[in-house]
Amino acid sequence: MDLNTVAEIVDARQPTPWRPGDAWLGGGTYLFSEPQPHLRRLVDLSRTGWTPVQRLPDGSLEIAATCTIAQLSRFAAQLTAEAAPLLEQCCRAFLASFKIWNMATVGGNLCNALPAGPMISLTAALDAECLLLAQDGTRRRVRVADFVTGAGRKDLTEGELLRSITVPARALACRTAFRQASLYGLGRSGVLVIGAVDPGDGSFALTITASTVRPFRLCFALPPTAGELRTAISAAVADDDWFDDIHGLPEWRAHMTFRHAEEIRRELVPEGAAA
Repeated sequence: MDLNTVAEIVDARQPTPWRPGDAWLGGGTYLFSEPQPHLRRLVDLSRTGWTPVQRLPDGSLEIAATCTIAQLSRFAAQLTAEAAPLLEQCCRAFLASFKIWNMATVGGNLCNALPAGPMISLTAALDAECLLLAQDGTRRRVRVADFVTGAGRKDLTEGELLRSITVPARALACRTAFRQASLYGLGRSGVLVIGAVDPGDGSFALTITASTVRPFRLCFALPPTAGELRTAISAAVADDDWFDDIHGLPEWRAHMTFRHAEEIRRELVPEGAAA
């Protein structure tokens, strides 16, 4: 879609004072998908040259905000880590064309903050952190689970940039389980639940996305029983936290979340191991 109110595109590598009507341009798959009458200028990140995704010396994984879904998928195919399959599962949750895969970015998916954003699901489940850069040079880090605060809402100030997302090494060593539900075969995710077990201390984490307006990551020091898991979900997710749109009613989303959460618990927790 043409953005007929945009009068200028500037290179993000050049010092550019932020002004009203500016927006960061990554892959542009959202920006160019619908009218943006409030925009006057785009600050283009495509020439920054940031390494799309890399393992750091401490074993953690750094994903640049400009990393495309295609780049992340190719990296995941070569990644030797217990949680590597989860990266590809979440990439596939896009159910998008190759054009979108080669343009849509991980950072854009997080910053759109849509409940069905699978990169939100992936990075929240792996307890990742966002690196945010303010216009005055200030840096801050925010957990992905706290970065997305609601449907379409995120913890970003005016002109602040999501630079990268870092997945800790311990999360990459976790055993994971993935469940997704949609109302129809190639539909948008109505429910996406991910479980992870830390091999070091045996702790269990369950991350709920798509069915809720924001990510919910529930942590248990010991593997929970079925009753404990259900109680924890009920206590964490309020009635108005279940998302409601044409891709699923809140009641259906809640029902499928509880169902998939228990399936994941049974898959990851050995029989008799729950407290």
